[in-house]
Amino acid sequence: MSISIRIPTILRTYTGGSATVEIEATGGTLQDAIDSLEVAAPGIKGRLIDDEGKLRRFINLYINDDDVRFLDGLASVLNDGAQISIVPAVAGG
Repeated sequence: MSISIRIPTILRTYTGGSATVEIEATGGTLQDAIDSLEVAAPGIKGRLIDDEGKLRRFINLYINDDDVRFLDGLASVLNDGAQISIVPAVAGG
């Protein structure tokens, strides 16, 4: 299954500067896609997933413009050609 993942500037050190990474996910969930991304960009998974296996608090993930927190989180189902966007949360005042 071919998946496109948009990488924010702050995480591009893991992708050799690439803004988009194309992966072949071996499974049909967001978790599977993140595992495949880790193979292509070692170390990036630790920036997205915490030690308990949950999505980090200040990282937002979108599948085709849908926030995964309102879907099934890391168990969200992906379709072939899905686009995942990684968006760091912005805070301040």
